[in-house]
Amino acid sequence: MVVDGVSKGFQLPHERTHTLKERVLHPLRRTTYDRLHALGDVSFTVEPGEFFGIVGRNGSGKSTLLKCLAGIYGVDSGTIHIDGRMSTFIELGVGFNPDLAAYDNVVTNAIMLGLSPKEAVARFDDVIAFAELEEFVDLKIKNYSSGMLVRLAFSVAIEAEADILLIDEVLAVGDAAFQQKCFDVFNRMRDEGRTMLFVTHDMGMVERFCDRAMLLERGRMVAIGTPEDVSRRYLELNFDEAARAQPEQLGSSPRGDGSAEVLEVWTEDDTGARADTFGHGGTCRVRARVHFAVEVEDPVVSVVVVNEAALNVFAASNLSSAGETGVLHPGSEAEVSVNFQNLLAPGRYDLSVVVSRPGTGFNIMHRHERAASFLVTNPTPTGGLVDLPYELEVHATGTPRPLPEGEPA
Repeated sequence: MVVDGVSKGFQLPHERTHTLKERVLHPLRRTTYDRLHALGDVSFTVEPGEFFGIVGRNGSGKSTLLKCLAGIYGVDSGTIHIDGRMSTFIELGVGFNPDLAAYDNVVTNAIMLGLSPKEAVARFDDVIAFAELEEFVDLKIKNYSSGMLVRLAFSVAIEAEADILLIDEVLAVGDAAFQQKCFDVFNRMRDEGRTMLFVTHDMGMVERFCDRAMLLERGRMVAIGTPEDVSRRYLELNFDEAARAQPEQLGSSPRGDGSAEVLEVWTEDDTGARADTFGHGGTCRVRARVHFAVEVEDPVVSVVVVNEAALNVFAASNLSSAGETGVLHPGSEAEVSVNFQNLLAPGRYDLSVVVSRPGTGFNIMHRHERAASFLVTNPTPTGGLVDLPYELEVHATGTPRPLPEGEPA
């Protein structure tokens, strides 16, 4: 899929003519409009088999972009090239006739998504079984709850077996058990090499499933890259007014407003000596020095341990003990120390330190990514993200089962 310079706008009339009488009485009245630019010069490429996330605040153009990709909206300028059959799951109830029961809606939508009438009828039972709606097959769609409608629409979309699946954030309406079934489908689709474009506000899902992600703000791309980088930028746009007023260039890495600086980060063993290799079960201490260029009271400092898969496996912060740091004046420094028992699995870990102002939101003063790293060793790893202490017992019960005749002991 290639999206090249796509722009889309809508006309918003200042006055609406609601009746025929108004048109007859004022035939020459001109209707004036405002122009809403929903998308502006959006360009990106999605490779076959890639899971691509699209994130942004409300009104940023995410759903408009998906509808352009689905062919629901035409574009004002730019081009969209799609290679393969596409299935869409964009809005609740789209394509469903509320006065018809599940059978007619499922068959009709499956045919619209590219299945033959025979295939659509043959897969009806599988659609209903996945949606867990066997008891409501004869009920008209207009009597379905939003959760039931999500189940049915998503089940039809995945049964179409399209090469490309477009999913909007309506998936969040489903309950936890159904969402887990959807996640299992995502993993299966990834294994099958399918392509997915996924719109959501859930940054955890973006980091869990997506290979890359794109951030939209007021119809324009702000960032495109790894899910972790785009997720951090999304949070800043939501909570940091300075970042919202001055969007950063593509590919850049936001580092805060410059009112503080993380000067140095290192790790120490239980004797206080600097070390970068730690055995499992011992004590690990993270130390940092922070310089403040402005006066700030009770700054919040967070230390995050990130594994080789870019997952945050441990985070420590003084957020819960706010009020104990005191006032830091311009030019002063603060020392940060975090002690923890090393139960991490063997591997290489990076350390990131974030300094922010207290209060609601992410008013980041400085974020130092991958400021230091350390290695964890363990002669008997268990294979998990962490190696927690545990007790496991295996007891033989009952009498031995006799072997079949002729089977070697």
